[in-house]
Amino acid sequence: MLARIPQVTGRDIPEWFTTIENGPSFLRCEERCNWLADEHGLSHGYAAALVREHERTRRARHY
Repeated sequence: MLARIPQVTGRDIPEWFTTIENGPSFLRCEERCNWLADEHGLSHGYAAALVREHERTRRARHY
């Protein structure tokens, strides 16, 4: 699913990660998913995939 996001949205994954990092500081992943879907017109599936991958890579950077 992540591989399709740049084709569907016209934005690369790192651009979406920057959007997430610069967006509101929600505590829950679900809130971030809803924000991405509402503010940026993503489907919930794509928004959830982006948030999950962002969390995974963010955790990996800290270890």
